[in-house]
Amino acid sequence: MKYFVTVNGRQVEVELEGGQVTVNGSVHQAALIPVPGTPLRQLLLGDRTLVFSVESPDRGVWHFGHHGDRWEIEVVDERTRHIRSLTGEGQKRSGGGILRAPMPGLVVRVLVEPGQRVTAGAGVVVLEAMKMENQLKAPAEAVVKSVKVSPGKTVEKGEVLVEFED
Repeated sequence: MKYFVTVNGRQVEVELEGGQVTVNGSVHQAALIPVPGTPLRQLLLGDRTLVFSVESPDRGVWHFGHHGDRWEIEVVDERTRHIRSLTGEGQKRSGGGILRAPMPGLVVRVLVEPGQRVTAGAGVVVLEAMKMENQLKAPAEAVVKSVKVSPGKTVEKGEVLVEFED
């Protein structure tokens, strides 16, 4: 499986297959083993062993510590990265705009209503696709102008779900 890992603002492509990890095209034998009862993980990388403290305060975000150094690492799989590219998540925007369906699916829940102020990243619509629920988020701080869908409605890729105003 392919992941996009951001460490201190620098992104690397990581692919996992069995006990093999490929980082930006370079192949390594690796394993990450938890130390029971602790927040520590042993990283076996080729013939080297490193020990890290690992915390995950938020889904997809990890804090790694090693010999007094600390890194915040974001891990995103291919699917999530694609959804973000379609919904504009992670891009700095302000004011109005629209939220479109990133894939065909079924509207499970609408989390906003017209006139409601939302912050960037706030949940707006929950869309079920391929038996998975995906929470679509507001791309920027804005006011909901109109909601074009309701729970139970089937939508096509690219269909407008919510309109925003400044």
